[in-house]
Amino acid sequence: MGVTSVRLNKKEEQALECLKDAFHANASSVIKKALWELYENLRDRRIIEEFEVREDVEVVEFGAIDEPI
Repeated sequence: MGVTSVRLNKKEEQALECLKDAFHANASSVIKKALWELYENLRDRRIIEEFEVREDVEVVEFGAIDEPI
């Protein structure tokens, strides 16, 4: 496991404190959670962009949620 040092200004420290209180977690856990949230957003955006490209060049069909893929 690696160790990374993060410098925060006063407003960032206040935001971190607020998040620590809201999630009842330590700073490390809050930062890790934020990291994964950002990563998931990036992956979702990439998947959506790929879908939109496919949608532009071919007909895309949607099925009911209970239909197997």
